[in-house]
Amino acid sequence: MRISLHGDGDGIRVRMRLDVNRRRWLATRIILWVLAIQGLIVGAWATFAPHSWYTSFPGLGMRWVGVDGPYNHHLAGDVGAFFLALAAVTCAALYYRDSLLSRVAGLGWLVFGVPHLIYHAFHKPAEMGGVSFTLSVVAAALLPILGLAAILVAPAERTQVRDPAPLNIRFGRRRDR
Repeated sequence: MRISLHGDGDGIRVRMRLDVNRRRWLATRIILWVLAIQGLIVGAWATFAPHSWYTSFPGLGMRWVGVDGPYNHHLAGDVGAFFLALAAVTCAALYYRDSLLSRVAGLGWLVFGVPHLIYHAFHKPAEMGGVSFTLSVVAAALLPILGLAAILVAPAERTQVRDPAPLNIRFGRRRDR
C-alpha cells in the first residue's frame, strides 16, 4: 500500500493506493487485449471475406492458408466464426474485469491453440517457404502460450481491489486572542 499526503493551509488530503496484484491485473489485461484483437481481425476477415482470407492470410505477401489445400467457403467462414466467438469471450473478460472469465478465455485459446500448433508444426505445405513456415509456427505457438499465460497470470481475486476514496482532514481555524 502506498500512502501520500498533500497538505494545504486548511488540512491534509490522505490518499491510499492499494497495490494488490496490480501488475498481475495489468499483465492479464495486456494478454487478453492481444488475444481479442487477433481474434477480431482474423475472425472478421475469415467470416466476411472468406476467399480473401483464404488467398492472402496473414497478408504482407505471405500465404499460409491458400497453400494448404483447396478453398472451402464453409470451412473458411466457420474458422472466422470460431475466432469471433473466442474474441467475444475474451472481450467479455476484459469488459467485466473478472479473473475467472480471464481464465476461461485463456482456457479457450489454449484448447484451440495446442492442436492448431501441433498441426502447423508437423505439416509444412510444399509451396510454403522456410521463413514463412517458421513465422506460421511462431504465430500458431503464440495462441496457446498467451492462453496459458492468461490462466496462470490472472490474480486469485475475482475483481480488482479498488483504491479507497481520499480522506480529507480539515484543521479547525485558530482563534486569535
